[in-house]
Amino acid sequence: MRLRHIEVIQAILQTGHLGTAAEWLQLPVDDVQASLKDAEQQLGFMLFASVRGRLQATRETLELQAHIAHLYEALEPVQRLASRLKHHHAPTLHALCTPPLANQLLPQSIAALRRRFQDTPCSLSSQPTREIVRSLLLHDAQVGLSLHDPEHAQILSTPVAQGKLQLLAPRGWLKPRQKYIALQDLAGQSLIGLEGHDPLSRLLDAKLQALRPLPVVQTRVQTYQMMRSMVEAGEGLAIVDPFTAAGAHEAGLDACPLSPPIPVVLYALMSKNVDPTPALNALLEIIAHKAEALLAGISPHGPVA
Repeated sequence: MRLRHIEVIQAILQTGHLGTAAEWLQLPVDDVQASLKDAEQQLGFMLFASVRGRLQATRETLELQAHIAHLYEALEPVQRLASRLKHHHAPTLHALCTPPLANQLLPQSIAALRRRFQDTPCSLSSQPTREIVRSLLLHDAQVGLSLHDPEHAQILSTPVAQGKLQLLAPRGWLKPRQKYIALQDLAGQSLIGLEGHDPLSRLLDAKLQALRPLPVVQTRVQTYQMMRSMVEAGEGLAIVDPFTAAGAHEAGLDACPLSPPIPVVLYALMSKNVDPTPALNALLEIIAHKAEALLAGISPHGPVA
């Protein structure tokens, strides 16, 4: 079968009508019908039968359907690339980040980039650090943001900004004008825990296990954003990264760093085998600026009285 045959068969499978399929493909009905007949002649069996005014897939077509759909989906990236080349658009900038950075930092940075590089298509998604590394090595993405240095030989990890782990608490739980909270003050408190093997979480858990009495963890969630949502719901206290804590005061929460502080570093990850484009360099500058602004917004509860 030819590519045109696959497009026609998939269009008829989706619509059930020659006319609607022709509109979908932006082709004359006669061309669609001719392509269908040509495919049937090459295959040696009928692909569709007319049933009550609709074209219904035959048994043979139903057996082919999953493979046809897979091939059709595989054509979409080629079509997008061809369209970009036709209109002389810049290549798509694929950016990835871990979940704590997906709520504000990366979306705000991409939006600022698009205002400067209006012809650069962008794609962004959230993945764990190990998946970000995999995507970078496969050249499926140009940059990743993480709060963890993967220490991979083929990955360039560049520190972009640094903050501190923050305690999130319901409004009024901290003392007025409290600047920080000692880790020992969390002994016996009800805390929200984090599932998984996040490096920051492992470091924090080791410190919390040394407290007496031990903090009480009855609820565990998968992301820092969910931890913040649980604090907002009144479930207890949470210790989160500074980007998750951004805007906590406006959301009706108290936030302050731990003492002694536990640093959190934001890393930009790139493959060592990729040369940055002007758009990527601009994005890294924007990310650094946005990160500093978000971290500056996490003011302590107030100077110590």
